[in-house]
Amino acid sequence: MRTGSRGGARTSGAVLLTLGGVTAAFGVAACCALPFLFTTVGISAAWFGGIATTAAPYRDLLLWLSALSLAGGTLLLWRMQRSTATCDSERACTPVWLRLILFIGLLTGAALLWLGYSYV
Repeated sequence: MRTGSRGGARTSGAVLLTLGGVTAAFGVAACCALPFLFTTVGISAAWFGGIATTAAPYRDLLLWLSALSLAGGTLLLWRMQRSTATCDSERACTPVWLRLILFIGLLTGAALLWLGYSYV
């Protein structure tokens, strides 16, 4: 089997964009939304103080960075999914488990981004 360089770059790009988007969205949500939700459930949220203090001045930048990263990760995941439908035995295809993990990561990032945007 041959491994194309475009498929590997697309996969690593989707992983990096998804991780970057989730991390930036976590920074946005750490200020207000996550401590509120964790306290409501009964989980201590005191450890968010340091993250919230660091991320608060960069909230707008993190919002945009997260939205762009998640959109880019979604686009690359969509392209992976589309190319997998036409995958043959001569090309290496992206495994189903990796596409599922990316999809769950993108949903988590979108939820954190929405929480961070709406609770402030």
